[in-house]
Amino acid sequence: MTLDSLRSLYERDLKKLIKEVELYEKEESMWLIEANILNSGGNLCLHLVGNLQTYIGVGLAKTDYVRNRDAEFSLKNVPKTKLIEQVEETIKVVARGLNNLNEADLSKDFPIIIWDKPTNMGYTLIHLLTHLSYHLGQINYHRRMIEKNPV
Repeated sequence: MTLDSLRSLYERDLKKLIKEVELYEKEESMWLIEANILNSGGNLCLHLVGNLQTYIGVGLAKTDYVRNRDAEFSLKNVPKTKLIEQVEETIKVVARGLNNLNEADLSKDFPIIIWDKPTNMGYTLIHLLTHLSYHLGQINYHRRMIEKNPV
């Protein structure tokens, strides 16, 4: 595993997140929930920003971000422009956090305990990346289902 790969993959997927938000034809569609879907695309976007700002931002970039996880799932009708601004800021914060590391750091413990015990830096960064990718796919599916758009 290399830091260059992690940097590239985080940037790629966060830029895809911006694209998914932009692809909603109707802004209000981002906030709709249908059938058995529990989270809207807008709320999943807020959740991804909160997650990465908390763990990579606070943990590695040393920001003073304060997470409000409940708001990630309860806020509604945040404008697309605001969501995109938050993701763009997250891209910068993630890059700064990863740039604070060197290859040897990947075998150390992550600076924040996320689960019950300390975890390896490399493992945690891969977990956070797969979490991003998982929810990115959900947002894509949500958008296509809600707007009946095959793109």
